[in-house]
Amino acid sequence: MSIDFSNNAPFVEEEPLVSPTLTREDENEYSLRPQRLREYIGQEKAKGNLEIFIQAAKMRSEPLDHVLLHGPPGLGKTTLSCIIANEMGVNVRVTSGPAIEKAGDLAALLTNLNENDILFVDEIHRLNRSVEEVLYPAMEDFAIDIIIGKGPSANSIRLDLPKFTLIGATTRAGQLSAPLRDRFGVTLRLELYTPEELALIVTRSAGILDAPIEPDGAMEIARRSRGTPRIANRMLRRVRDFAQVVGDGVITKALSDKALTALEVDYLGLDNIDRRMLRAIIEYYGGGPVGLETLAATINEESVTLEDVYEPYLLQIGFLTRTPRGRCVTPKAYQHLGIALANGAAGMDQLTF
Repeated sequence: MSIDFSNNAPFVEEEPLVSPTLTREDENEYSLRPQRLREYIGQEKAKGNLEIFIQAAKMRSEPLDHVLLHGPPGLGKTTLSCIIANEMGVNVRVTSGPAIEKAGDLAALLTNLNENDILFVDEIHRLNRSVEEVLYPAMEDFAIDIIIGKGPSANSIRLDLPKFTLIGATTRAGQLSAPLRDRFGVTLRLELYTPEELALIVTRSAGILDAPIEPDGAMEIARRSRGTPRIANRMLRRVRDFAQVVGDGVITKALSDKALTALEVDYLGLDNIDRRMLRAIIEYYGGGPVGLETLAATINEESVTLEDVYEPYLLQIGFLTRTPRGRCVTPKAYQHLGIALANGAAGMDQLTF
């Protein structure tokens, strides 16, 4: 399998542990990724269905139907696309929605594919609308229409394409246009991982990194990883640093706790920005409700980052709720932060338990 990362957005430096994007150090993450479905841990429902679809396509000697993968960042959408290519025995070309700026860029990508190859488009909901229009006939008829010239002398030429599989990944499935979403034959949602699944992933990654780890140490990292393998692998590398410098090289539960506490990640996986969010709602807005844009301005963070990266986990563990008037903090969050819940706190009448 060959992987082309030439059209990826550049890696971002100095990102926090909880981040939707790949950091420069995450280039090493590709060595940690499983290569086959049997090695892929978790997502049993999606994995089971995908295995049947792949086997059926191979039995018919056809390309796999177009696949849409959606879910929170860091759950393995890119990894799964590479696994699909390995299982199908074809090449995969990796790019992203923002990198395809015009129809000509998409045409160049598609015409360079071989028969049955896979084109993986990350953040596909960010595709330019003019590019999306070109993609429709490519997905349905394996052909694209190109306009040559301008004005009265313009001509339309149809180019036949090799049969291919488009795999689209998105963290915001709701922002996909209906015509594009309907052209995907397989739609799979990736769910957050359980601590037990993450402990297996951490143990496997530690073996690849040649970092001795005890089962309790792996579980301690897993419990604080917010259900996300990418975060678990980042934490593992940081804990490994502590183990080598201040320990004897073995990752234990006590050392994991010490390292992650130093990184301001608490026992539930909340980091400094999570706590700033919750404290801002409590201290400045009486527990809520408060609008997302107002909250983002208060703590000086991007609203899209709060909504896509931090809110899902806080909602899942019951520390935050969404109401028509805005975000509200729950009594569980007050308790976790050690803040007394004032009688008649603003916004608490909006909550339903």
